[in-house]
Amino acid sequence: MSRAGETESPRRRCALHAMMEKPQKTQEEQQSSPQVAPPDGGWGWVVVGSLFVSSALVFGLIRCLGIFFVEFVQYFGESAQAVSWITSIGLAMQQLMSPIGTAASNVYGTRPVVMMGGFLSGLGFILASQATSLLHLYLTMGFISGLGWALVFTPTVASVMQYFTKRRSLAIGLGFTGVGLASFAFSPLFQYLVEVYAWRGALLVLGGLSFNMIACGALIRPLGKPKVVLKTENLTKLNKCSSLLSRIFECFELSLLSHRGFLTYAAAITFFNAGYFIPYIHLVAHSRHIGFTEYNAAFVISVTGVADIVGRIASGWFSDLGKIRMPHMLVVWTGLLGLSLMLIPVAVVYSGLIVISVVYGFCAGAMTPLAFALLPEIVGIGRVLGALGLLQLIESVGGLLGAPLSGWLKDCTGSYTVSFIAAGSFLVLGMLVTMVLPYFWSCTAPPSSSPSKRKSQDGSIEDGLLKQTLSSNSVPDNLCPLDDTSYSEKELKVF
Repeated sequence: MSRAGETESPRRRCALHAMMEKPQKTQEEQQSSPQVAPPDGGWGWVVVGSLFVSSALVFGLIRCLGIFFVEFVQYFGESAQAVSWITSIGLAMQQLMSPIGTAASNVYGTRPVVMMGGFLSGLGFILASQATSLLHLYLTMGFISGLGWALVFTPTVASVMQYFTKRRSLAIGLGFTGVGLASFAFSPLFQYLVEVYAWRGALLVLGGLSFNMIACGALIRPLGKPKVVLKTENLTKLNKCSSLLSRIFECFELSLLSHRGFLTYAAAITFFNAGYFIPYIHLVAHSRHIGFTEYNAAFVISVTGVADIVGRIASGWFSDLGKIRMPHMLVVWTGLLGLSLMLIPVAVVYSGLIVISVVYGFCAGAMTPLAFALLPEIVGIGRVLGALGLLQLIESVGGLLGAPLSGWLKDCTGSYTVSFIAAGSFLVLGMLVTMVLPYFWSCTAPPSSSPSKRKSQDGSIEDGLLKQTLSSNSVPDNLCPLDDTSYSEKELKVF
């Protein structure tokens, strides 16, 4: 064989070897990438379905716990304020422990965290069925189920946000329709279960329903490796050690606590949360207090749930059209929601109560997807998981104090009139706080910072270390085409 032929074979083998290695490297990079481009569909719709069931079994269930409110007052002989703490503790735990859920998702991934949350939610209701005092209900329905809700809801919402960009509001709105559907179906169902099996048997059924969230968690397919795991692997390869403080800082996204827009929005959501859930706790009791039957009172919640479904879908669809900015739409729906709450005590006729409940349900459903879809616009999609956790933590103050304050006002005045007026006032206050968000009065969306600028401002210690080391040790994929390489006669003799 000639010398040129002897030379050609190793060069071809080298080129073939490079072509075989490059796809493998690309695949590894895609698997280790913390963020993959949102597909805006595909498996994302399965994740939306998971959110649909999870939201129904979390907030749809919370909305219908008012059916048990009257039963607990009569069985334990306690005041309305004392019984209101059951729902308040559960709601506060769901929000207070959300940073734990998001931090665990950053480390272990969303799927196992949501599955564990579904198990704890069902366990809490099963243990609550054996309660002999309100303290037992505080610990089971409040702390245990509330912790499970925290591990389920926030990571699932963040997964939907990561799967969608252009149709994010619609996807969240469709996922949250489970809350409205559950409000429609659960209210008469729970009333029937209480009559047939008493409240203990009804809680056992609720525990079995809650276990379905384990399957919902199994359906969540991550787009990449968990954020903190990826960075830990990279730092280990580079023989770099990170401090425990910086790890915690990264897991919980604590840099957001110095973000003006995030803190302003968190204050607004806290006011929203203080008044939003009061009707679902006391509307059934208010209906029975003014003389309506048990099933008529339960039907009010069902009608509210139907209007809630329509409001969520309509709001998400219209928001994705881009005709009006999301902060402006959120302010409109919040103001109408607060006004409808203040009008509930005025409706002493059943038909009037139904009309106001429909308006209330539509506005409550319309504002919910916007409240979540607006968060990526404020903090960016890269930090939305940690932002959701911190947001739920801060707003837990409103959820913890809203319902007991409403119950205390009822005990002092003898009716729920002042309670609903206070709930509407909280929503109006939140609307006013929303109006001081940065760029709120602008007709266009706020300018998005460049990736390099955002990393330099918001990145952690590991980010800077990793970026500096990788830039110094990185090797380009294509050093030089093999066909363009010139060899001297001496070098050819080597082959």
